[in-house]
Amino acid sequence: MAQQEAAVEKRHTIGTSGPRTLDDHVRVTKADIAARLRYIRRHHPEGPFSLAELADLAGVSKRNLASAESAEGANLTIKTLVKVVHSLGIMRSAYFLDEQVFQQVNNELDVIQELRRGKAHALALRTSHAVPVPRAAEQISQLLTGIIDAAATARVSLHGAPEAGDEEQHISGPEPPTSSR
Repeated sequence: MAQQEAAVEKRHTIGTSGPRTLDDHVRVTKADIAARLRYIRRHHPEGPFSLAELADLAGVSKRNLASAESAEGANLTIKTLVKVVHSLGIMRSAYFLDEQVFQQVNNELDVIQELRRGKAHALALRTSHAVPVPRAAEQISQLLTGIIDAAATARVSLHGAPEAGDEEQHISGPEPPTSSR
């Protein structure tokens, strides 16, 4: 039996630079989840959230989240992880498990934060259902920057435009001469 367990652990090795046993891999994954949980609580555009606030928002126990953030990390269920990410408006459940998803979502949240700082209050962070993101955060940022630049250019070019009373005459042109019969 011990030989079978050793064989299973060997099959789950990550490589020479990563965890060597299944237990090591679990320990590293728990530490990653704990760090990501702390990060999103502190850096979410609607936060920062205390453990109690996030627990209430997600419908999970504060004790469970506190254990997950501890040095040892707790064995969170998939259901708990999904509740937490969805309660934060994140529709990609792999947020806590996949480094690439973690980075992508955080980049998108950074764009939202920048838009909020720029007084773009009408931007809706949350949706009632998962919506695929049509563009990368950088592309959206470039698009919005282009729109803002175009608006600034239009404002400058309209600065010398006639006043509202004069505008009507300019648009309709001069009055045609009337014939005197």
